[in-house]
Amino acid sequence: MPSMTTITTHEAKTHLSRYLAEVEQGKEYVIARGKKAVARLVPVKPAKQKSRPKVGDIEGKPFVFPDSAFAPLTPQELKEWGL
Repeated sequence: MPSMTTITTHEAKTHLSRYLAEVEQGKEYVIARGKKAVARLVPVKPAKQKSRPKVGDIEGKPFVFPDSAFAPLTPQELKEWGL
């Protein structure tokens, strides 16, 4: 575990960009108000990204449209759709 340096709220506010750059490199800070520690400034662990399938790769059984999906609508169906 990296060593933690204690900084004041004033230091954190004044030099935030510098501290963030150091945190990105793995350093950790404790931010204190007076002598009381109130927060830790630590790097965020990146979320593991799930790999996406390549174009054309199909996971699982492919869906097959039934021939009836391409049949013309019946007169009753056209009426129900207001056509």
